[in-house]
Order: sequence, then structure tokens, then C-alpha cells
Amino acid sequence: MNETTAARCPASAATRPTPSDEPQLRPADVADTAAPEAPVADWVDPTALQEDPYPTYRRLRAEAPIAWVPRLNRYLVTSYTACKAMEDDPESPRAGTENIIRSLGGVPMIAKTGAEHAAERAAVNPALRPKCMQDVWEPVFTRNAHLYLDVLSGIGPERADLYRDYAVPLAARNLADLLGMRDVPAEQLARWSKAFISEMANGGKDPDVSRRAAEAGAEADAVLDDLVPGLRRRPDDSVISVLAAKGMGVPEIRHNVKLIVSGGVNEPQHALTTLFWALDGSPEQRAEVLAEPRLWRTAFDEAIRMVAPIGMIPKTLEQDTVLDGVRLRAGRDVGLMISAANRDPEWFPAPDTFDLHRPKMAHLAFGAGAHMCAGLWAARWSVGQIAVPLLYERHPDVRIDPSRRSRWAGWFFRGMTECPITWTETR
Repeated sequence: MNETTAARCPASAATRPTPSDEPQLRPADVADTAAPEAPVADWVDPTALQEDPYPTYRRLRAEAPIAWVPRLNRYLVTSYTACKAMEDDPESPRAGTENIIRSLGGVPMIAKTGAEHAAERAAVNPALRPKCMQDVWEPVFTRNAHLYLDVLSGIGPERADLYRDYAVPLAARNLADLLGMRDVPAEQLARWSKAFISEMANGGKDPDVSRRAAEAGAEADAVLDDLVPGLRRRPDDSVISVLAAKGMGVPEIRHNVKLIVSGGVNEPQHALTTLFWALDGSPEQRAEVLAEPRLWRTAFDEAIRMVAPIGMIPKTLEQDTVLDGVRLRAGRDVGLMISAANRDPEWFPAPDTFDLHRPKMAHLAFGAGAHMCAGLWAARWSVGQIAVPLLYERHPDVRIDPSRRSRWAGWFFRGMTECPITWTETR
């Protein structure tokens, strides 16, 4: 649990690297023949990452911010500046690798670059802009939050679990409505998301995981095949309708909607419990936020800086590359460790502490550059402006129940998987 009172440790410009100091990402050339290979970090333990990745990230940042990890068969990049350099560069290697393509049954926009990526990203952006969130989706997200708060309250303070009973079904219901899949039950969409994400991490190794992803993909494709023609005739404000109106073909809609389902349930459900956990562990700052609603945006961003729901952005190197003076080999996979970068003490003083008042600094929980997460405003709005504030409005003294087990898991995707809560019943 984070400290009750946040440390005040502002970073000065003098202690941060200047732009000229920042790592550069560029293709390797003849002049780079002497560039050193990335150090090998054969001590990295995937099991330890699953349980708590942050000690591993601290050691990697200190010893080898860019390292080849044999047990993961990829380079890990753990410093803020190197992660941001690769994300910001317009010629950055494509994201996704074979695992994402296999999981989604095709090539989504995140695995594309240049004009091809830009065209598909431009098609989805209009449905996810802040004004659309406020004008169209705020009433929908609010209605859904009240629906699942009723369910949570009915379960009661002795048995309720914030993740199971509120975060997961609410994230899935919000996404189903946002996409235009209003007839798809929340539990079905949540199952699809879990299946796709599990296969991304599985890489085809476990046939049962692959089978579940294929089944989920077939179900999603069938829904889309029925839905898209009707939305072309009778458009609305949903994401699928906007994609269809922009002329995107059904195969591209399939791949990109399944991509949105993967992150669009996973990220908000974990962001919700992470924000609650951070406030629960910092009563003074929780009181500040509850007294001043304008702080909800700050609280949301600080919480997901601390624990990024999507902890790694995968890349595939298409040519030999030099990053921060280190030579990376073509054909190999890279993991931009966003969770590590967001706790880089060079940029975030006292990085393991939740601090509403830390100097403003762009975190990487939503990525950066051309591939920055398109759903960032949907997550900020549905979680930080609606779901968690309404939870405290309904149950002002809601808190994590210390008599029951809380549990965190994951490093590629990380969040609470058990978050028991309790509150005082009012009569």
C-alpha cells in the first residue's frame, strides 16, 4: 500500500535531462558497427514479474535500461526517455508482433505504420474525442454506473468485491454501448477481452488459450457481420457506426473492434480499482479529491502512472536499430516497459508514492506519439469522472476490507484481480 501522506519531492529542471540528452532512435548504419549489443539480463524471472514486477524494473533501470532477456525472448526497455523516444519516433517499429495478430485474427491499426495506420486511426478518432464523451456518452456511463452500484450495494459490505462486482461488468457494459454492441451482454464482452489478451500473452503455446481466443473471435465476427450493414443504413454515434461511415471494410472493422475490446475492458477495469486503491491508501489526498472535484482528473492520471494497466507496449524490429547508443537486432521483439518508465525516478521523484501534487509530467500509461491509446478520454471520463466519484457518493466510507484478501497480478497487463470492499450500511 502506498504511503498515507504523499512525499513532496518536486523535480527541478536542473535534475532532469535536457532534450539534447534524450536517447535517439534511428536505423543502424555503417558508423554504428561499434555500438554495443544490449546487455543480457538472464536473471529476470517471469514468475517474479507476474507477482510484483517493480523490483525487477528497478534493477534493470539501474544495471541495464535496455537489456536482452532470454527467458522472454525480447529486449526490455525500462527507462522513461528510451521508451518515449521509441514511441515518439515516426519511424518507430510496428507494434503488435505475431501474438496480437494471431489473437485478433488479422492486422489491427496498432500493428500498422505510416499512412495505413493514420487512415484507420483517423476513422476511429471522431467517436472518442472529449466533446463526444461529454455530450453523448456521459449520460450512458452515468446510467451504467448506477446500475452496477445497485448490484454492488445489493451484494452488501461483507461480500462485495470492487473488481468482480463493479469494475469488470461496468467496463464491459460501457464499452458495449460505446462500440454500438448494445445487445451483447457485459459478461460476454468481458470474456472476449480476457480471451484476446490471454492469447496475446500465450503466443499460441497453450492450445486451450488459443481455442478460447478463436471462439471469442468467431463470436465477435458474427455480431459485427450482423451489425455493420444496419449501422451503414442507420448511423449513430457509436464507434462501429463511425468506422463504417468512414468507409472502413468489414475485415478491418473486425480486427480493430477486437483490438478495442482487448484494451477497452481491461484498461478501465484495472484503472478503476487502481484509482480506488490509491485513494484508499492515502486518506488525506482522498479527502482533497472528494472536497475538490477538479482533482479527479489529476488523481486518475497519478494512479495509472503508478500502476499502468497496460504495462508493456510490444514492438517488432524490422531493421537493425540504435536506441540510446545500444544496437538492437532486426527481427527481434522489444517490450517498452511502460510500468517501469512511469516509475523512473529521474523523471518522477518518489515514484512509488501516490502524489496529487507532484510536478506535472506526461506519463506513458496511454503510450505516446502516433500510437497513443485512442480510448484515453473514454477511460478518463468513465472511470475518473464518473465511476469512482459515484462510488464514493453512494458509500462515502467505502474502503478496502482488511479481513479479506486483496490480490494483484500481471506485468504485461497489471491490476487488482481481487479487491474486497466494505462500508457502513445506513438505515
